[in-house]
Amino acid sequence: MEALLPEDLPVVQAGDPAARTALVLHGGGGPQTVAPIVGHLATAMHVFAPTHPGWDGTPRPESIASVADLAQAYLARLLDHGERDVVVIGSSIGGWVALEMALQAASDERFAGLIGGVIDIDGVGVVVEGQPIADFFALDARGLAEVAWHDPERGYLDPARFTDEQRAVQQGNGRTMAVIAGTSMSDPTLLSRLGAVNVPTLMVWGASDRVVTPAYGRAVAEAVPGAEFVEIPAAGHLPHLEAPEATWAAIDAFLGRV
Repeated sequence: MEALLPEDLPVVQAGDPAARTALVLHGGGGPQTVAPIVGHLATAMHVFAPTHPGWDGTPRPESIASVADLAQAYLARLLDHGERDVVVIGSSIGGWVALEMALQAASDERFAGLIGGVIDIDGVGVVVEGQPIADFFALDARGLAEVAWHDPERGYLDPARFTDEQRAVQQGNGRTMAVIAGTSMSDPTLLSRLGAVNVPTLMVWGASDRVVTPAYGRAVAEAVPGAEFVEIPAAGHLPHLEAPEATWAAIDAFLGRV
C-alpha cells in the first residue's frame, strides 16, 4: 500500500508563492520546535511546514509506519503539487526524513529533480559506531533537557505544569515517534546508503548536543558525497532555538550556493 498523507494534514505555509520552495520537517518535539526556521526562511522562500501524521493529535494512516513511508508520502505530495528543486530542511527526526527523501528521489525516476538540497539539523537516524543516540524513551524531562540543550535550565519543561491536554499530546507524540522512528531512532542500513545522495547537503550541528554528538554529525556528513558540516557553538540539539543567528548564517550561506 502506497504511503499517502491525510488530505487535511495541518501545514503552515509562509513566504512568497513565486519563490523557491522549502519544506521544513520537525522532530519529535513537534511543529513548534521549527517555527523559527519557518519564520526565517519565509523572508526569501515559499515555505511549507507540515505536522507529521500522528503528531499533535493528527491522524496517522496505517500506511505510514516508518521514516521511509513518511519520506515517500512527502515526495508524493510535492510531486502532486508540481514542485521542483525543493530544499528540504529537517530537525532531529526531520533530518532523518530529509535524508531518506533525498535517497528515494535519487533512486526513483518519478522524483527526479524534485529535491534540490538538504539541510539536516542535528538529525538522528544513522547508526555510528561509538556514537550512540541518546535513549530518548528512557529519559525523564530533566534528563532530556540535560542531553538536548546547551543550557538545560532553558530547555527544561516541568511536567507538573502540564495541563491534561498537553500531557495527552506529549504522550501521543511519543507513541507515534516510537512507531515511525523506532525506539532506537535509527536505521542500521542508512549510513551505508548515504553515498547515493546526489544533491547539495548541509549538516548543522549544535556543539553541545548530547542526543547525537558533533562527532556523530561529522560521521554522517562524511558519508554523504560533498556534504558540508557546520558546528554551532553554545547550542544543543536545537541550535535554531539556542543560537539562531549563527544557525541562520550557516543556512543562508549554504542556500546562497545551491
